Amino acid sequence: MWKRITPEDEKAAAEETKKPKEPPIEFFPEEPKYSFDEIILPQAVKDKILDVANYAENSKKVFEEWGLQKVFKQSKRIGINLYGAPGTGKTMAAHAIAKHLGRKILAVNYADIESKYVGETPKNIRKAFEAAKATNSILFFDEADAILSKRVTNMSSATDVSVNQTRSVMLMLMNDYQDFVIFATNFISNFDPAFMRRISTHIEFTLPDLECRKKLWRYYILPTMPNNIDIDELAEKYDEISGSDISNAVLMAAFKAARLNCDIVEKNFVFEAIEETIASKNANAGVTVEKRVVSEEYVKEKFEKHGKNLPATEK
Repeated sequence: MWKRITPEDEKAAAEETKKPKEPPIEFFPEEPKYSFDEIILPQAVKDKILDVANYAENSKKVFEEWGLQKVFKQSKRIGINLYGAPGTGKTMAAHAIAKHLGRKILAVNYADIESKYVGETPKNIRKAFEAAKATNSILFFDEADAILSKRVTNMSSATDVSVNQTRSVMLMLMNDYQDFVIFATNFISNFDPAFMRRISTHIEFTLPDLECRKKLWRYYILPTMPNNIDIDELAEKYDEISGSDISNAVLMAAFKAARLNCDIVEKNFVFEAIEETIASKNANAGVTVEKRVVSEEYVKEKFEKHGKNLPATEK
């Protein structure tokens, strides 16, 4: 059913156009911060990543020099989705892939491109693709579930329309983009099936196994830092921790030792830091979020409270 546009709607729309708009978003690629020599991952995960990276590396030879693009028209398009628990090295791996390919990385976070103005978010996404192509950079969408999540089936508000518009534009851009795109997410279950089909490879990042934990502890506990830490003991005692947890524990332990004017970093300081991390994770796992349906009147009230107007849309 169509909503009749009233004179009040037209006046509100006119007022909206007078408000200052957000400055245009620009995208700048950067040099990758990590290489494969600097990240510690289970060998099986690293092998899968290298398989995909080498596919991208050899695509010019296979498709252009050998001419296979004539019969494999869509195979130059390749996406890789890195998914798994927080702190397991997904973002570092994205940088390492770009460095392996000898290219810069253009990292995009949904919070950077989301706009409160209807229709602007899809434009920002398009700009990101154009910037990556113009600079021959690897396009990387971090926290990708925010942009690749399921589309709204029962649209009832302007926000729903805007969400679906953004998803549709993203699908179109992914279909047309003949280059390498990397996605990373902690919540792969939120992905829309249409995006899942268009991403050729999904690689799970798990918590580090025993051997990886030993390597991680050795990497962060430098010989120049005086300590009495037993790395094997740490690696065996704490198994449900990520690489990020390990790096944070070492750093916090070092600062505690410095604050207390200790001659060495005591292993108990590291134990305490890890125990606090595990306790916070357990507490967070017990938090439940209640979802509730809100009325259109409620949404309008909130918009009006903050001096905003809902755009006129279909219903």
